[in-house]
Amino acid sequence: MAPSKADLINLLPVTWKEEVIHWIQQDMPKWDVGGVVVGAAPHHAMLLGKTEGVLAGVPFANYVFEYLGCTVEWLKQEGDYITQEEAAAKAPVAKVSGPTNRLLQAERTALNILSRASGVATAARAAMDIARAHGWHGRVAGTRKTTPGFGIVEKYALLLGGADTHRMDLSNMVMLKDNHIWSTGSITSSVENARYACGFSTKIEVECTSEQDALEACTAGADIIMLDNYSGAELKQVAQNIKAKWPHVIIEASGGITTTTMHEFFSPSVDIISQGSLTHGYAVLDFSLKVPKPEAFVTRKRSLDGTA
Repeated sequence: MAPSKADLINLLPVTWKEEVIHWIQQDMPKWDVGGVVVGAAPHHAMLLGKTEGVLAGVPFANYVFEYLGCTVEWLKQEGDYITQEEAAAKAPVAKVSGPTNRLLQAERTALNILSRASGVATAARAAMDIARAHGWHGRVAGTRKTTPGFGIVEKYALLLGGADTHRMDLSNMVMLKDNHIWSTGSITSSVENARYACGFSTKIEVECTSEQDALEACTAGADIIMLDNYSGAELKQVAQNIKAKWPHVIIEASGGITTTTMHEFFSPSVDIISQGSLTHGYAVLDFSLKVPKPEAFVTRKRSLDGTA
């Protein structure tokens, strides 16, 4: 059984909170003049979801508020879907309480995290929904095309949305691409050198642009074959030929595949479809944090509007 969404926080490295603190410090390197304006009296604000999609990034946003002395009561749980109707109504997602100046200091950093994490999770879920609707057995994966300094959140959001994270970093899996192969002179020597360095415990993937290259990589001991920049029909045929001879090898389809075109690559012989756009071309969700207007302000506004 897969871990629950609440358990995904246990995947995060011990340094993840240091990353969050760094983001806060970047946004407030010296003093906060606005904090003097509002003061430190206890208050609360409502976190509103204004775009349809999957709520993600909650542990990171939570720590922003916690670090700045605020508490959060979530009205929606991470992984919940904000419907179109809820977004149109700017439905509350959470209630945040704390000193007024701290609420506003936390606001933008927390919203930036939620907006981007939720965008990735929404794109990931949409891609996996398409895969399951077509009855395809495989997984849609992100890539290492993440935002520098923010990759941990984007990879986390991929998993929350139901997609595969692919390799996390250069140490996670060996991927031999054209530059590696050109530098060593052959696929075989590249795979042999990689296996010597990584041993038996790490998978080796080879990017291939022809069936001949793929068969050479399999013979050399590659675990995963990435078929890159093929048309759907051609890729499915090459994948079938490889699987017939090397049934244990994982086949990944890659290269400009989007949610619009991915159905062209669904095949029993294709195990993974990777999409860089999941982490470098996603749309962000819109959130806002609003301190309730005092009654005196509301009454004055009604009077000015002539609606009193």
